[in-house]
Amino acid sequence: MAKLAVPIGVVAIVLMLVVPLPSVVLDLLLGANITCSLLILLVAMQIRRPLDFAVFPSLILIATLFRLSLNVSSTRLVLTDGFAGNVIAAFGHFVVGGSLVVGLVIFVILTIIQFVVITNGAGRVAEVGARFTLDAMPGKQMAIDADLNAGLINEKQARKRRSEVTAEADFYGSMDGASKFVKGDAIAGIIVMVINLIGGFGIGVIQRGMAPADAVNTYSLLTVGDGLVSQIPALLLSTATGIIVTRSATDGDMGSDLLAQLGRFKQPVRIAGGAALALMLIPGLPKLPFLVIGSLFMFMASRMTDAPAEDEDETTAAAGENEPTPDSPEAIAEKMRVDPLELEVAFDLVDLVDAARGGDLLDRVKALRRKVAMETGLVIPLVRTRDNLDLPGSQYVIWLNGVPAAKGTSPAGTVLAIGDNLEGLPGKATREPVFGLAAKWVPVELQRQAEMAGATVVDRSSVITTHLAEVVRQNAADLLGREDVRLLVEMVRRTHPVVVEELTPTLLTLGEVQRVLHALLEEGVSIRDLVRIFEALSVRAKHSTDVDGLVEAARGALGSAISHPYVTPDERLYVLTLEPSFEQKLLESIRPSDAGAVLALDTGTVDALVHGCGGLLEEAERSGQSPVLVCSAQVRGALARLMRQVLPRLPVIAYTEVSRTAQIESLGVVSGAVAIR
Repeated sequence: MAKLAVPIGVVAIVLMLVVPLPSVVLDLLLGANITCSLLILLVAMQIRRPLDFAVFPSLILIATLFRLSLNVSSTRLVLTDGFAGNVIAAFGHFVVGGSLVVGLVIFVILTIIQFVVITNGAGRVAEVGARFTLDAMPGKQMAIDADLNAGLINEKQARKRRSEVTAEADFYGSMDGASKFVKGDAIAGIIVMVINLIGGFGIGVIQRGMAPADAVNTYSLLTVGDGLVSQIPALLLSTATGIIVTRSATDGDMGSDLLAQLGRFKQPVRIAGGAALALMLIPGLPKLPFLVIGSLFMFMASRMTDAPAEDEDETTAAAGENEPTPDSPEAIAEKMRVDPLELEVAFDLVDLVDAARGGDLLDRVKALRRKVAMETGLVIPLVRTRDNLDLPGSQYVIWLNGVPAAKGTSPAGTVLAIGDNLEGLPGKATREPVFGLAAKWVPVELQRQAEMAGATVVDRSSVITTHLAEVVRQNAADLLGREDVRLLVEMVRRTHPVVVEELTPTLLTLGEVQRVLHALLEEGVSIRDLVRIFEALSVRAKHSTDVDGLVEAARGALGSAISHPYVTPDERLYVLTLEPSFEQKLLESIRPSDAGAVLALDTGTVDALVHGCGGLLEEAERSGQSPVLVCSAQVRGALARLMRQVLPRLPVIAYTEVSRTAQIESLGVVSGAVAIR
């Protein structure tokens, strides 16, 4: 019903412009007009910030149209019947004492107040407010993005702040236009009254044969009454407009702020009261009014305390004392804080992070965080993005725990063309930062030509985002902190409380859980399925808390989910295997150490293992295949630890982790002497 009320009301207002209204209905609508205008004024005084009354610009248009339709209806009744209801008659006779001159003077004064003072001032404030709000939008957006990247706010709060900034700009822009409605309404009121005066006098004298004095008495007073009835709501609405556009965002409504801020200073109130009493000494001035006013102000000053006057200085001093100085331990500690993940860009790459200039790098980084979380199960920390004037032009640096992890370039006005046949394109030759493919930075105008040459074209933001994603994937284990583990545990507790209660802290501490998850991430295993991981850890921890054993138990629970990322789209899994006797030799060479189980092999055996795996791996990669090395679960942990050092591109999985649905294709067998195809 509420959705239909406004459209029906607007249609009714339009009909009032052409359909005659009875005087009784007009009286009712005039009363509603005055009351609604008063309501709008009171609401404008109660709001704390302009956006709390965001519908106000549209409301001005509807109220103005409603008042003009009433003007048309009353004019029709005045000119046709010589009577437009009791409300207009009362204003024409009682309010102005039946005097045409008095009525005209009052009408002109109200019009001057509304048009010259309030409407012009409110229009100017709205215009300036709209201009400054629009100019400040880019800075506000960057401040929000900076707070988000610094971790001061979350994504939900950032979206809310962005919508508020946009809504504020839209509001002041609408108010700039809405103030023109109020100004136009004041001009229309003057013109309508002049037309009514001339038209009424002409109808009375010419058509009805009335004496000029009777025509003036009948029509002119009604016209003045009609003008006053219209100008009072218009004045209220103009005042509401001025209050809205001059309102500053505070914690209270206008009345509370007014009393609190005026009552904060005792001395001015006392001086004002003394000045009023001193005016009594001037000969000829009445004593009683100034005595009453002066006494009232002195009484108010006596009731006020001195504390508010001192609050501001004390608050400022206290704030200055509480605010850490640049050399204080707190300030130094804040500067010493190391962010887990940072992205520094050179001065000429700032356009990539400035949304006002079309930059979308920050949005892509947010999308990257979601993508990495879905792939690895790790919610990476917020990426702090900042500019660094000391960096060479077009360069960016990715920092990991305070240490530069990777760097690259992204020249302005270019795109990265990846391919082998780029000799005919102008630009700077380079290497794609993730896979090391041959590439060239070509002018953005030649993007189409690069694509026609068979190159894969990537924009600058995608290059940085892809590079950042690869750094995050390679170092996911180092980004997993103790606090991150606590959050993951609490997330599981909300859905599977029994699993968490059984595991920690009864069987494993949070630190031990972190070591297991760290080892899984280090081997490229996703930890999304925390429920199965925790269940497996609970079973294993009842017998042993050895980290290697816990990791293998977790991998065993995940099963084929570990090999699934290596399965090709056509459901094939390319594998390398160990010759059985060689695998038995590796099993017998396993020795425990502080870093976990290791292979105690002689140099010749290690060389045979590395060269055998490396040769088969390179041959497979030349054919576009990405194999995995499969072995028994007993050997897998120690063998994987060795392979991460010499062949990090070759994943090592156990037989129990091989996909049950994929078609297995063996690319070779590694023995102690030579790799066998």
